[in-house]
Amino acid sequence: MAVPKRKMSRSNTRARRSQWKTTATTLTTCPQCKSATRPHVACPSCGAYNSRRYVEAVRSEHEAV
Repeated sequence: MAVPKRKMSRSNTRARRSQWKTTATTLTTCPQCKSATRPHVACPSCGAYNSRRYVEAVRSEHEAV
């Protein structure tokens, strides 16, 4: 396995790592409840995906307080 011959300086390390950027998550609107959801994932508000209800909603507007 290859091993670096010299220590990489902090400026070179940080310059390389400066390219590691995150991107914002893309959001779409749920066709049933119109809340923002991630594409290809069941809606966390109503539990619908592809015009069907698959899972119980994770967060609900009417939770017991």
